[in-house]
Amino acid sequence: MPGRPLPLPEPVARIYDAVRELEATYPGRRFTPDGHMVGSIGEVIAAEAFGLTLLPMSATAHDARDAMGRDVQVKLTGGNSIAMYDTCDRLLVLRITADKRHAEVIYDGDGAPVWGACRPMQKNGQRTISVARLRAMALVAAEGDSAAGYAPSA
Repeated sequence: MPGRPLPLPEPVARIYDAVRELEATYPGRRFTPDGHMVGSIGEVIAAEAFGLTLLPMSATAHDARDAMGRDVQVKLTGGNSIAMYDTCDRLLVLRITADKRHAEVIYDGDGAPVWGACRPMQKNGQRTISVARLRAMALVAAEGDSAAGYAPSA
């Protein structure tokens, strides 16, 4: 369900605690986890919270499989957007909260509409979409599900 806070696994929370400590000790320096580390953090948060089975790291376009057998792409951000290389079956977007102890579910649903709403492809092959746009899309999807009698996914 969009907006639901998910507690970070303790080892992940300790990473963000270390970042806060480093930034307090060295003012003016940023120690933002990024790259593969953030991707892997997002994947383990999603696997624990949603009961996903993680796929090998080399899997194309998807990171995990859910209990219904759908392939899932997981994105984690601490910023205001995500980047995608391709469409996916199910997209799960999480955002690290300000307290750095939780991840908020921004979007959990079909990946095709998000891919269609992304900005044009950049030179690096990625397309981006803002967190604000994802929130709006999640809200519209949830309203449509409620009107059709479906319960939002947990």
